[in-house]
Amino acid sequence: MKQVAYYKGCLASLSAKELDTSTRALAPKVGLELIELESVTCCGAGDIHEAEPDYYLHLNARILAYAAATGADTLMTVCNVCTLNLRQANWQLVNDTELRARVNENLAQVGVQPYERDIEVKHFLWEVAAGEGYEKLKVAAHRGLKGLKIAPFYGCQILRPSKLMGFEDPDSPSSLERIIEACGGEALDYPAKLKCCGFPIIQAREETALGELVQPIEQAYEMGADAMVTPCPLCHLSLDAWQSKLKKTTGKDFNMPILHLSQLIGVAAGISEADLQFKRHVVSVDKVMAKLDA
Repeated sequence: MKQVAYYKGCLASLSAKELDTSTRALAPKVGLELIELESVTCCGAGDIHEAEPDYYLHLNARILAYAAATGADTLMTVCNVCTLNLRQANWQLVNDTELRARVNENLAQVGVQPYERDIEVKHFLWEVAAGEGYEKLKVAAHRGLKGLKIAPFYGCQILRPSKLMGFEDPDSPSSLERIIEACGGEALDYPAKLKCCGFPIIQAREETALGELVQPIEQAYEMGADAMVTPCPLCHLSLDAWQSKLKKTTGKDFNMPILHLSQLIGVAAGISEADLQFKRHVVSVDKVMAKLDA
């Protein structure tokens, strides 16, 4: 088992609890031992980063410090936004000794252990899409996804900026496709899989956000996808919950099931529905499971 410090973030703690339960149930099957971080906060997403960049840096340094204190070499996230924020903060702290010293001094003043031992931030996607994790994934996926056509949706923040994220080509990624195929499903290719889901601007410019959102869902639907899968809970929220908004604005009822990455692998690995918690979804996953069981 590979020990990783597990940072689930705020969405998997609240509105997307199914992401947390499915990740916990799946982790040992793909060789991961999760060390959950206690007393950590939200990473600040893009809001705090834009409004208060120094506060954002301290917020993420605190999370990194707690993760490093576990003794693990990896801090694993299940959210694209958390991954980007933590990797960006980590890059700043690792490459600027004066900045790190100032941040650590401030952390110490509020009783937080300084961030002294470097830790690598990785998304769950990266842990299971390559190397030993990928080999264990193929073994774990004994039930499989045979007969299912799955449309991968990366979203924007797991791929860009590529120099910071660094796992794969942002214009031609393949990690989700490899995972789908390793689980026995058919991965569909379509242009909008790399688009933004529209979540960051939904409050300010709903029409523009829905214009972004409709593209991946419509393209996946036209290709005959049984479901879509995403590694980001914010993308999941947009793709799943806002299909009702799309129906009102476009008149089209896509009824497209959206799966978290750990749920998709969990289905292939035979994880119980009690852990996958599909009942929390807005768009029902029943037709996907019925086709798999047929």
